[in-house]
Amino acid sequence: MTPQDITHLLQTRFDRACELKPPHKWQVETSDLRLLVLLSEDQTWLRLLVPIVPMAEAQPYLTEILRANFDRTPCYATHENLLWGVFQHNLASLDGDQFSAALDQLIAMKQAGISPFFNTLIETKVRQLIQAAKLQGQSLEATLQTINRFYAEGVMGDMEDDNYGKQALAGWQRQLERLWPEVNPEVNPSEALGNG
Repeated sequence: MTPQDITHLLQTRFDRACELKPPHKWQVETSDLRLLVLLSEDQTWLRLLVPIVPMAEAQPYLTEILRANFDRTPCYATHENLLWGVFQHNLASLDGDQFSAALDQLIAMKQAGISPFFNTLIETKVRQLIQAAKLQGQSLEATLQTINRFYAEGVMGDMEDDNYGKQALAGWQRQLERLWPEVNPEVNPSEALGNG
């Protein structure tokens, strides 16, 4: 792939939103996307960058983010107090299909934001709760009653808004019913959490 190929692919996909910043930078700005495309000084390496969220929002999920980086390309990185989606590749061996696929993946990362990490963290916490409940000999029904009581007493949130309360309890019930059979109290808790 050449710099001219990059310009052509970006202009074809993003039209006027693509701005060339000679000698080796491109920027795409739309209402919902900011993409930076950079070449190394010697023009041997390409880097695509998309800001995802401010680091303050990502901070609680850093463990999950680092775990996700282990298996994925593009990956996540931090710079200037932002969480970025990053794709790097040797320019000479990169083709148009790979470039387009990397763009698609980065855009998907931007659209997903930190939701996947929040969901993973919540699932881990629900598994821990199930582990503790089972070790105490509680049934699924008794665990749901305890959660219901905690909400009613204000321990787990404000139930003044009936709609929120119903949604929260329904969410707990779905997660507990889905994960309850998967958690075995005889297993080491770290293994039950998928960390073993």
